[in-house]
Amino acid sequence: MVSEATNTRQKSVLWDWLTTVDHKKIAILYLIAGTLFFLKAGAMAVMMRVQLIAPEMEFISGQTFNEFITMHGTIMLFLAVTPILFAFMNFVVPLQIGARDVAFPFVNALGFWLFFFGGVLLSLSWFFGGAPDAGWTSYVPLASREFGGIGIDFYVLGLQVSGLGTLVSGINFIVTIINMRAPGMTMMRIPLFCWTTLVTSILIVFAFTPLAAGLALLMLDRIFDGQFFIPGEGGNVVIWQHIFWIFGHPEVYILVLPAFGMISEVIPAFSKKRLFGYTAMVFATLIIGFLGFMVWVHHMFTVGIGPIANSVFAIATMVIGVPTGIKIFNWLFTMWGGKLTFNTAMLFAASFVPTFVLGGVTGVMLAMAPVDHLYHDTYFVVAHFHYIIVGGIVLGIFAALFYWYPKMFGHKLNETLGKIMFWLFYIGFHLTFFVQHILGLIGMPRRVYTYLEEQGMDTMNFISSIGAFIMAAAVVILIINIIYSALKAERITVDDPWDARTLEWATHTPVPEYNFAQTPQVRSLDPLFYEKIHGNGKMKPAEPMDEIHMPNGSFIPFMMSLGLFIVGFGFISFHLDLFISPYIWIAVGGIITFGSMAMRSIKDDHGYHIPKETVEEMEKELS
Repeated sequence: MVSEATNTRQKSVLWDWLTTVDHKKIAILYLIAGTLFFLKAGAMAVMMRVQLIAPEMEFISGQTFNEFITMHGTIMLFLAVTPILFAFMNFVVPLQIGARDVAFPFVNALGFWLFFFGGVLLSLSWFFGGAPDAGWTSYVPLASREFGGIGIDFYVLGLQVSGLGTLVSGINFIVTIINMRAPGMTMMRIPLFCWTTLVTSILIVFAFTPLAAGLALLMLDRIFDGQFFIPGEGGNVVIWQHIFWIFGHPEVYILVLPAFGMISEVIPAFSKKRLFGYTAMVFATLIIGFLGFMVWVHHMFTVGIGPIANSVFAIATMVIGVPTGIKIFNWLFTMWGGKLTFNTAMLFAASFVPTFVLGGVTGVMLAMAPVDHLYHDTYFVVAHFHYIIVGGIVLGIFAALFYWYPKMFGHKLNETLGKIMFWLFYIGFHLTFFVQHILGLIGMPRRVYTYLEEQGMDTMNFISSIGAFIMAAAVVILIINIIYSALKAERITVDDPWDARTLEWATHTPVPEYNFAQTPQVRSLDPLFYEKIHGNGKMKPAEPMDEIHMPNGSFIPFMMSLGLFIVGFGFISFHLDLFISPYIWIAVGGIITFGSMAMRSIKDDHGYHIPKETVEEMEKELS
């Protein structure tokens, strides 16, 4: 039976959030969890820069430095930036395509809880003998049982659980964008953020699969005495590098492409112009996604795989700069001649362009295989990587945060604090990482916890550390801004405070649980802007007002993820001296997971309907 609508506000707040399958609430869960991991990884970065502020410092030990550098990279890439991007994908994409939810709300909730419990499992390593210490790439044999501590087991199992959540979420977004679009929204009318989300999700499916396989093989080596990566037993350590980078380089585009999409929404909104070269931008995105799988060996130029392979991958790496260049020029042409509004979101978006170009230029330098022998394993690579990740992705995330914050939370962030935060972050970023290019060129190795005096590195390391402290101050101001705005900012009373162009601004603020009372009829690219010019400023409905079907919440995703968390801990406990047998952990976790799956299969859950009268009432209240 399909039940009548129930008032979700009658539930306890905790139970509502634990059981929600609403894409908007799951987006906020991703945002909160990702931010907490971001702060954790950022704190490690600050402590590493304290250690490197002067020669032969003893602020932290070499072992602790190795753990920090491993956890900083792992958390930032897997548990901070990825879920924050997923937060915006979850909230914005269904609204931009005129859908009432994602294709599989249950799977959406499962993806979040798998990510969350995988992150918790990785973080538990601090309490059971130390965090992983083999670098975020965990190269073998450094990550083998012989050389790597118990922390590597937490790395392997934590990323397995978390990665499974990312994988199912990617599948969900693919189906949502292809199948859930509003009438009239052809593929060449969907916003560019939806295109980048689609290509990113396809990359996730093809990139996280080899990562899962590689982690499974490493788990077999470490826990069950396998021989896949042990040369003395016939294994091959270079195979791990191939497996990791077949995932690792597409992972860069998994992170960068959504940032490209965010910038492509913010710049037109505050330039008061349509995105220049929409079709070229779409095809550039598709080409980047395709070529992203053709360049992984440029991380392995110093391995010795031969000049022919090196040449092929060097050329492919240079070629991928062409579609990226198309995007850069299209953003510039969008701003050219526009009525620019330099609020905080636009400042971050505009600064993204030159910063990312600098990261791309150093990437082309690293693409030259002979020269890479000089740059490899120096701070030049650290600088290049952070110009892409921070100067590209994080700037894009901050632009998106200030842009979509009113729609997500019902009020704007304070602009004065926002601009102070922007300038501190941007100046601190360049102070931190620009000088690291020079440090690399004069020979400072990366992943070292100290250095000697009179090597010409003292001043630049000092500047780099000061820059990191300024970036940390900027993040503190952002937190103050969020708290201050929540307490003091006026509630948004209009649906479209930015005079924007896309469908997420056509629905109410706050967004009702059903998103749209009537599915909108899309008549053009930038559908809301089209209706402002050619209609009455509101989207025309594609259907009459009627009752709305919605999915029920479920506690099963939480329980399935908890079960896999316990199973993962059980495998790790084979090398822990605990009073509970590993087999008991594995059995309990397996029962919880498979029992939850069985319950999901047996339970006949058709969701519920919101009656037409209730919808009309809610629309009157929100209008």
